[in-house]
Amino acid sequence: MQIAILTFDGFNELDSLIALAILNRAGLNRVPGWEVSIASPTRQVRSMNGVTMDATMDLGETWGADAVIVGSGSKTREVVEDLAIMSVLRGLDPERQLVAAQCSGALVLARLGLLDNVPACTDVTTKPWVIAAGVDVLNQPFFARGNLATAGGCLASTYLATWIIARLHSLDAAKEAMHYVAPVGEKNEYVARALQNVTPYLTPALT
Repeated sequence: MQIAILTFDGFNELDSLIALAILNRAGLNRVPGWEVSIASPTRQVRSMNGVTMDATMDLGETWGADAVIVGSGSKTREVVEDLAIMSVLRGLDPERQLVAAQCSGALVLARLGLLDNVPACTDVTTKPWVIAAGVDVLNQPFFARGNLATAGGCLASTYLATWIIARLHSLDAAKEAMHYVAPVGEKNEYVARALQNVTPYLTPALT
């Protein structure tokens, strides 16, 4: 399984890297063919806090990924005005792949027309921009419909990772990945909260 995390200049480290780490737990637990990549329009991207990261996938390659997370950051409004980037991203297709957005990534999906008649979750700062794009914004951390999912708030990236692992592999693998990263002494509570937020939106239903 190929998973791509779209990461642009000004990216939020929590949004991209928490999901990256949790998703890679599934690979470390011997899920066959499991690969998680950072996809960017340039060879390197710099975070909102000055962290430089190398891309491991071109944007155009995301068309063939089984799942794509559109990450968040301080320059998302510049991204959606970049015709070259948005032209490439129009190849994303929730009919044949899981497509998810973290925080301001929801604005990208909205501008691509993927959230037509689909409510979304996003962060407080991005909320008015997503509403202006014609999308209803929910006051909750995670929502999914079919192969589309959105999450609001940096730490809600754990829910996107849980959803993707559950959809592409199994709910047991998602539980195991979340259990590993959760704080000692609070592991059961963290796993339970992830399941509470994600399982109502799993398609097909998993137990």
